[in-house]
Amino acid sequence: MKEFSANITKSILTGIQPSGVITLGNYIGAIKQMVRMQDEFKSYIFIADMHAITVPQDPTTLHENIRSLVALYIACGIDPDKNIIFIQSENEYHANISWLLECNTPFGELSRMTQFKDKSSKNANFYAGLFTYPILMAADILAYDVHYVPVGIDQKQHVELTRNIAIKFNKKYGDTFKIPDVYITKEGTKIMDLVNPLKKMSKSSENPKGVIRILDDINSIRKKIMGATTDSECIVRFDPEAKPGISNLINICVALTGKSISDIETMFEGKNYGEFKRFVADIVIEEISAIQARYQKIINSQELDKLLDENATITRAIAKKKFMLMKEKMGLYK
Repeated sequence: MKEFSANITKSILTGIQPSGVITLGNYIGAIKQMVRMQDEFKSYIFIADMHAITVPQDPTTLHENIRSLVALYIACGIDPDKNIIFIQSENEYHANISWLLECNTPFGELSRMTQFKDKSSKNANFYAGLFTYPILMAADILAYDVHYVPVGIDQKQHVELTRNIAIKFNKKYGDTFKIPDVYITKEGTKIMDLVNPLKKMSKSSENPKGVIRILDDINSIRKKIMGATTDSECIVRFDPEAKPGISNLINICVALTGKSISDIETMFEGKNYGEFKRFVADIVIEEISAIQARYQKIINSQELDKLLDENATITRAIAKKKFMLMKEKMGLYK
């Protein structure tokens, strides 16, 4: 059984959907925060592959993305000795707990979920899973009696639903679940699209030239940075409104070097944009090359299989215990 530090008393759970290769923006804005948090909390991190199939997926691509994402997060600094990293679909008790919760969740509560309203309005032929997946999310959380669920502000409603479900279940059947608190994560430095620096860098961007993916070819990364949109002033100065392109590149430098904005401005005083872009490209490539090297060692290793097998066993035992308690309280056969 994995042992967390005795000095760490609070726990968190984070789910990650396997939807494509993570970007430099994901790495700087989210993963580096997760790396810091792993020293503060007992951390459960799972690949939410069952959530991914609420919309159509190519089976081969999805299968590859699941394993790749685990390897990438570890390569980016998520320590498997400080986190229990597992794959959601390898633990059948998530779905079992979800069904028991579905039978105790009013239809009206689900119909008010804003993400369902938004996604279903764009596609009349949506599947039932798109409607019920917030309950699966509740099952993911409640199975482990975690203290906190780190989410962005757009996911807060789902954790509030989880709390409501747990409170009502406890009231109806007796003490069963720990009531988790929302842990609103302040997004790290927001990295913008290199071509259109007015919008956030996104995996789903229509123009691949604006997005740096962590597994991109190194030469491609350099070309993208050298071709990044700037302005005609030719002064390396941080001004997000007047100079969004240069300001974005400065943010990348700050995030990857630890230097301040003023440090970067001073370094490139009197120098042209070409010199600055070459510097940005060099530091990005240095960071990503190291991640890619670690990734290649991990992706096809037996150690990764062993880790996932061990963590599936650990989490299955925890979730089974919760499921059996729920069965007992609801009067189901044990």
